Amino acid sequence: MFFLLPLVVNSQRIRVRNMPEYDHRAVHFGFTLGLNTMDFRIESSEYSVNEKFFGEVSTLTPGFNINIVSNFRLGRHFDFRMLPGVAFGQRRIDYYLVEGPDLPGGSGWDERLEPRLVSSQDLESSFLEFPLILKYKSVRINNYRPYLIGGVNFRYDLAKNFNEEDEIYLSLNPFDIYMETGFGIDFYLPYFKFSTELKFAMGFLHILNDRPSSRPRYQDSIERLHSNLVILSFHFE
Repeated sequence: MFFLLPLVVNSQRIRVRNMPEYDHRAVHFGFTLGLNTMDFRIESSEYSVNEKFFGEVSTLTPGFNINIVSNFRLGRHFDFRMLPGVAFGQRRIDYYLVEGPDLPGGSGWDERLEPRLVSSQDLESSFLEFPLILKYKSVRINNYRPYLIGGVNFRYDLAKNFNEEDEIYLSLNPFDIYMETGFGIDFYLPYFKFSTELKFAMGFLHILNDRPSSRPRYQDSIERLHSNLVILSFHFE
């Protein structure tokens, strides 16, 4: 067993660090490429219950993000980050009709009944976004460092969703504010830092626009509509 001792000792040595002074920079810049999935939080209305007509997001479609990174060092473990950029994606709301008798006492329909898909609304989004993020970094271990993030993101949707000729009967308000939280790992390479990050974003504002429509039941079935995003980012800094 003694011949294994040199291997154990060698594995516990601190490796030569790439860019050892990197984290002492007051400011550094980079860019981000990312993938996202966009979702809705839908609160059904009284109309939805009475008419047995409701919408839900049943399919998630991947989109992508491009951002510019501006990182400001606040201390040994904290950074402040601004990541203006754009995000593209799509969300589909499927509408179902429940056919069958009501439950007694006015308590809605029997959930055991099978809903029938009657239509879908595909809502595309092209966001301008401006995240303001606080980053907490753990102690650096050789050439990697785990971290946590949290902050807010201001997003403005440039896409035009309301087009009845394309059978789209919903429209979204363009502006929303998101709370964002997530985690990631910094990898220190010989010439730059590469990071992988998973982030969750939850919108605060009710974003359904109540424009007049020739088929108002799609809007009327939704009491409140909020946005969710999951974003997988790759930072190059």
